[in-house]
Amino acid sequence: MKIPRGLVGQTLGPLTREVDARWMMAYAAGLGETDARYLDTLRPDGIAAHPLFAVCYEWPLAVESRGRQLGAEVALRGVHATHDLILHRPVRAGDRLTTTATVIAVAPRRAGAYVLTRYETHDARGERVSTTDYGSVYLGVACDPEGTLPSPPGAKGQDPADTGTEWIEELPISATLAHVYSECARIWNPIHTDPEVARRAGLPRIILHGTATLALAVSAALRREPAGAAARVTRISGRFTGMVPMPSQLTVTGGSPRADAFGRRRDFRARGADGATVLSDGRLSLAP
Repeated sequence: MKIPRGLVGQTLGPLTREVDARWMMAYAAGLGETDARYLDTLRPDGIAAHPLFAVCYEWPLAVESRGRQLGAEVALRGVHATHDLILHRPVRAGDRLTTTATVIAVAPRRAGAYVLTRYETHDARGERVSTTDYGSVYLGVACDPEGTLPSPPGAKGQDPADTGTEWIEELPISATLAHVYSECARIWNPIHTDPEVARRAGLPRIILHGTATLALAVSAALRREPAGAAARVTRISGRFTGMVPMPSQLTVTGGSPRADAFGRRRDFRARGADGATVLSDGRLSLAP
């Protein structure tokens, strides 16, 4: 199997989705959030969206791009590898958001073919809401390199991540978390819930969504902020370096806050139950 040439530059969309409070609350609840800012519609300012909620309205285009551009057999083998989200403004209930998806790079990796897609989302007034560079590795799939990979946060020559450990949080991963997250996020990929499909994709068992792993780690980092869920997040990034089975345990650790180009930053990482790193180079940037 091989990624078809000419993929870079192909664009899908625009796709318009309406965001309502029910969807925002469901996403937060699927992560086990209890903060009233995510759940209490009686709040004068309304509820807040979890900072990683952008993955919900981007997902339909991700499914379309995999099926139309790669074909079903290759698409089945995709696992989340990297994530870099810029939030130009917070998502709000009532937003009518329009997203386009453009492949910006293809590159070989030891495990397979790496495909990087950029999702650009604007509101009804045409103003930018979010930009996501979403990287997937298609296991056991070959490719020819195309396009230019952008330098991710923490790349050589940039400000390194804080490798110290100021805080640590243990998070239990239930046997049904991927099923709950699938329905609450409206992100359906059967490798996370169907063992037979996971095996056909080359996985030993079903695994937790990468976006769920990242969202749980982001929530843990936000709990160290005085403003908690009210903190204004401007950027989230990280690399997925391992898989999270269910049930299991996730250990999230992080360093001290520090200044960066987006305001203020918290670095974090996560390990699985066996002690192996499953999420590295995690960065959470907050407005000053």
